[in-house]
Amino acid sequence: MKATQQLHDLGQSLWLDNITRALLTSGTLSRYIKEFSVTGLTSNPTIFDQAIRNADSYDAAIRSKALAGKSGEALFFELALEDLTQAADLFRPVFDATGGVDGWVSLEVSPLLADDQAGTIQAAVQLHAQAQRPNLFIKIPGTRAGIAAIEETIFAGVPVNVTLLFSREHYIAAAEAYMRGIERRIAAGLDPRVASVASIFISRWDVAVKDKVPEALRNRLGIAIAKRTYKAYGELLAAPRWQKLAAAGARPQRLLWASTGSKDPAATDTLYLEALAAPDTIDTIPEKTLLAFADHGKVPGVMPPDGGDAEALLAEFVRARVDHAALATQLQHEGARSFTQSWRDLMDCLAAKSAALAPTRPAETQP
Repeated sequence: MKATQQLHDLGQSLWLDNITRALLTSGTLSRYIKEFSVTGLTSNPTIFDQAIRNADSYDAAIRSKALAGKSGEALFFELALEDLTQAADLFRPVFDATGGVDGWVSLEVSPLLADDQAGTIQAAVQLHAQAQRPNLFIKIPGTRAGIAAIEETIFAGVPVNVTLLFSREHYIAAAEAYMRGIERRIAAGLDPRVASVASIFISRWDVAVKDKVPEALRNRLGIAIAKRTYKAYGELLAAPRWQKLAAAGARPQRLLWASTGSKDPAATDTLYLEALAAPDTIDTIPEKTLLAFADHGKVPGVMPPDGGDAEALLAEFVRARVDHAALATQLQHEGARSFTQSWRDLMDCLAAKSAALAPTRPAETQP
């Protein structure tokens, strides 16, 4: 049995952290669904920037839309939704079979809205309506402004993938925002079944401390943070507050492991997938990591619900002068800046391609 099937059987969803037009048109994504138990997909500005910049598969669509007067963000979201609605349709059988628990795709609002609560809510509602697919998450970063927007977006009935979470505390803030939104829907007599996932980033922790800790602690911080967060996840779902919402028909906000490709050449390429095997969670993984795990990955055990050795290991990092609370804040800020830069690069790329593929007519020929 493939390791990917083993993860699926123990109750963890494998989502692909990638989207390109070629993945769809070549049938590759369909093959991953059939062969590797892939049941969802995530995207972000960096993924789309690389997809559009490094291939010509978007050129015809860019030319057509540019000639029709589309540019900037409007042009991008049309391109992205063409891809993601097609992917959503591929995952729709999984979505239907699981009652909406699985089979999702994700689209992020503009990173330029990270500190704009009202703008984020408006964009989330608009993009979800534009997609016309029930299994499309709108990604909103779990920043301070984002947390407030998440509550309002859930209350509006829009499914949310909370992104850029780096710690147990970040996760709890996102979970509480989700629950407040659901509680408000119940109080207003609205359907409490609005889906959400909370995405905890893993490998960036280890990159950040790579040269600051002893060899014995390398590539262990992200996993320790995941174990600590998994314990909090279980405790939250067992608590009376959530049990009351569940009794009213609400669905759990699922915990998702993000940034799970190995960044250290000295580490195994399946390090995080093997360590993060946990029932009732999602692991979204780069294509390269998916192929590696399907080829030679193993499932050595299941993450302990009580956090296992997480606290003891985090204490070792404290002794090594790693302030993981401060680092979580730093990583979130850096992640937001990185996505903003990717967004600007993407807009520049689209502008350049539009100019090359659909040049403006000379002024003297214009009416």
